[in-house]
Amino acid sequence: MGSGSINNPENKYHLSIIINNEENLNYIVEMLKKSDISCKKMISADKYSLYIKEGEAISEFLALIGANNAVMKFEDIRIKKEMRGKVNRIVNCETANLNKTMNASVEQIAAIKRLQKMGKFNKLNDKLKEIALLRLENPDMSLTELGKLLKEPVRKVWSKL
Repeated sequence: MGSGSINNPENKYHLSIIINNEENLNYIVEMLKKSDISCKKMISADKYSLYIKEGEAISEFLALIGANNAVMKFEDIRIKKEMRGKVNRIVNCETANLNKTMNASVEQIAAIKRLQKMGKFNKLNDKLKEIALLRLENPDMSLTELGKLLKEPVRKVWSKL
C-alpha cells in the first residue's frame, strides 16, 4: 500500500509516507484525523504522500499502527532532546543575566570612580555612599544582592505600570 520514513528525531521531527494512489491517501488522512493525529497530504504528478512534522503526532501515529518499540525509542529520544533544550535555555538565560550584571557593575564602578576623582563622592547622601562602596567591594554582585548587604537591607520592588 505504501512506504515511508521517519527522520532522526534528534534533528527535526518528520515522518513521511508515500501512498500508491489518491484514494488510499485520502482514506488514511481521514483515519488519522479521526484519531486526532494531524497530518498533511501532498499530491504532485503521480506521487501521493502524507507527512507529519510534530513529535507528539508522530508518536501517536506509531502507537496507532502498533509500532510499540519504535514509540519507546522515539519517546526516549524526544525526552532527551527536550531536556537538552531546557538546559540550554536555562544556561543561556543565566549567562545573559550574568552579562547584564557585569556590564551594569562596570558602568557603576566607572561612575563611582569619576565621582571620587571629581571630589563629588563625599557629597552623596549616606545611603548612596554605602551602596557605592559595597559595589566597589563586590563588583560581581547584582543590585539585589548588594541591597541585602546594606545596613538597612532593601529588595527589588515591582510596581504596576
